[in-house]
Amino acid sequence: MPSKIYLHLLPAITAVAIAGCVSRPATQAVTIVPQTPAPVAAPAPVPEPAPDPVAILIATSDRHFEAGQHELALGHLERAKTEFDRSLDTLLKSTDGARGNARLREHFERLVDRISVLEQAALRTGDGFSETRSEPAAIDALLAIETIESTTPKLATAETVQADLEATAHDIPIPTNDRVLRYVELFQGRLREFLAEGLSRGAQYLPMIQATFRAEGLPLDLAYIPLIESAFKPTALSRAKARGVWQFMRGTALENGLTADWYVDERADPVKATQAAARYLKTLHGMFEEWHLAMASYNGGHGRVKRAMTRSRKNDFWSLTATTRYLPRETREYVPMILAAIIIAKNPDQYGFDIVPMTAPATETVVVPPALDLRRVAEWASVPMDDIQTLNPEFRRWTTPIKAGEYTIKVPLGTGDKVREGLAAAGPSQLNAMQTHTVKRGETLTTIARKLRVSRADLAEANYLKVTSRVTAGTRLIIPRMPSAALLARATAGELENTAEAIATDLLKDTTAVDQAPAARRTYQVRRGDTLSAIARKTGTTIAQLTDWNKLTTTTLKIGTRLLIQSPRSANQ
Repeated sequence: MPSKIYLHLLPAITAVAIAGCVSRPATQAVTIVPQTPAPVAAPAPVPEPAPDPVAILIATSDRHFEAGQHELALGHLERAKTEFDRSLDTLLKSTDGARGNARLREHFERLVDRISVLEQAALRTGDGFSETRSEPAAIDALLAIETIESTTPKLATAETVQADLEATAHDIPIPTNDRVLRYVELFQGRLREFLAEGLSRGAQYLPMIQATFRAEGLPLDLAYIPLIESAFKPTALSRAKARGVWQFMRGTALENGLTADWYVDERADPVKATQAAARYLKTLHGMFEEWHLAMASYNGGHGRVKRAMTRSRKNDFWSLTATTRYLPRETREYVPMILAAIIIAKNPDQYGFDIVPMTAPATETVVVPPALDLRRVAEWASVPMDDIQTLNPEFRRWTTPIKAGEYTIKVPLGTGDKVREGLAAAGPSQLNAMQTHTVKRGETLTTIARKLRVSRADLAEANYLKVTSRVTAGTRLIIPRMPSAALLARATAGELENTAEAIATDLLKDTTAVDQAPAARRTYQVRRGDTLSAIARKTGTTIAQLTDWNKLTTTTLKIGTRLLIQSPRSANQ
């Protein structure tokens, strides 16, 4: 009989046996499917802000104003005025006008003030008839340098120069004395930069100078005289009022065929001045028959050199200048200085100079009428006024002379046709840069100059008169000023430093263009050069009032138009 334990375990054993007899099923791979997140709703698009029409108008106005500033900096007065007018017109032509919106009104008034500031800046920088800029002549600074005469030049310098002179051809005699050698060392030392710059600039003029001297039978070495006189700067002006590349005094220039008047100074024309220098040097050599004395005369004057020779009984430059008794220091130093410059200039590499030659700008010529504002030429050629002045340094003012006849000017290559087209399209009033005054009975140059606030000397010279000349009633005089901005017609040298308020106050005194009416209204006739801002100042009104009273839709004014001017009483009724 089975035991109790066996009986107790039997169900468990039976279950295990049955489980062992049944095969296990194959394990199946479980695929995990990722859960897709629920879609998130896209944010609603933010609507773009509606364009601000006022901001657009202001931005457009500012672009025209900035364009006007740029043109003004180039000397393009008509283009500048056009852009300034457009900047104001943009606001005036808005739907409600410049006064219909507080922001537009504020911007308009600020714009008028900014244009007025530019007008007054034009006053301070000259009115177009102010003389063109000059720069100090090199000769003044060079002759002021003290050389140490007791110092003996280095032996190496003497040997280098001697070897150079033996290898390089020269057509004037060049001694190797201490006076010449000291300047060779000076140019290699503290004056190195000056000489290098002068040689670089001179490269554009030397071919022309040498061709002129060759045609006149002059030594080509003399072509380097301007290196010392002016560093080859056409606008150089010395303390003694010598001018140009060749540093002619006015009297000597006139004697040698150059024109030098209020409008034109041909001493500043490199070509014409070189032709005059060739004539003058030939004359001096004919007097002394020796080039060193002729060169000394070019500096000190032939009369002074002749008197020194008479007193000293010497006819050789080096013996004449061995003492300080007969010629001033400047003339004694002038010749050895030029000879040293010639030595280096003909063989700069030998003396450690690396010269980068400047090239002359490519130009063409245009024939223009008298009394032409050269700033119009700059506008037509689309170049800065400075470029026209640089190409034509003989013009002292921004206008061609008033004398009848045509004038040939240089313009950048490729711009000649544009200038000729501009000349053909412009009316006479657009070409004439002058203001005139008809002499009344009892007037003199002095009273006219005082009345019009110009220099009596300028008034006389601009009209080819002497300061003491008498003028008869009915004579039309050229007034030496041009309307480059609205305020210029009333400016004087003494007022240039005045405040805007003081200038405006002075302008209010001018009532010559205002026709007084018996009622509280009057009219103003627009003259050449007038702008709304200028008329407002002259008549004691505002641009906004002028625009409102005359129903203006533009700031462009036609000459001869009569504008209504209301008194404060009638304006408020």
